[in-house]
Amino acid sequence: MSGTRAIPRQSLPDVITNDLRERILSGEMAEGEVIRQEALAEDYDVSRMPIREALKRLDAEGLVQLTNNRGASVTTHSLSEIAEIFDLRVLLEVDLFRHAIPRMTLTHFSECERILDEMEKSYDANDVGRWGGLNNAYHMALYAAADRGLSNEILQRVNLQSDRYVRMHLSVMKQREPAKKDHRELLSLARAGQVESACALLTRHIARTKDQLLEMVTATRNGD
Repeated sequence: MSGTRAIPRQSLPDVITNDLRERILSGEMAEGEVIRQEALAEDYDVSRMPIREALKRLDAEGLVQLTNNRGASVTTHSLSEIAEIFDLRVLLEVDLFRHAIPRMTLTHFSECERILDEMEKSYDANDVGRWGGLNNAYHMALYAAADRGLSNEILQRVNLQSDRYVRMHLSVMKQREPAKKDHRELLSLARAGQVESACALLTRHIARTKDQLLEMVTATRNGD
């Protein structure tokens, strides 16, 4: 790690946690990578205390694994765990979408449309990092009308685990056009009140990402 990262001095653990999270989700810090607190403290030009606090928070989120001897590494998921993450997304998101569609208003549709426009700009700019955040925001906007707080909390944790794989899928496999088409169609079906068709498309949308991603990760880990 070269140079230092300039950060505001207020709420150091928050700032460092957010930056480390983004570095993990973006793939800058790869799965299995050993995290050295001394190097991070030098990298951020801070003491080890806020580094330790940030790593504890990321451990609680499941992005980092801390061991008893205070070592740390970026979490590596097995293929079955990756599949489970996306299966959980199907269960949670389809249920939320089913509850949301009958309750969606013009305000909800307008917000989804706004995010879609921003997403398509990020596609054109090849800005995968920005796309990742917008993708999550779009899906959450689709389900906002469901007003199911506990389900949303669980989904946000699951999405933290899936985000880096979704970004990997888009950046390596270049699956932008099918995703763009699905996102537009999901909104059209929701506008039309076609609950079953919308939920079926959402299931296929997430399942296709899972299948293609598992194939890619398998090839990568086998050195193909």
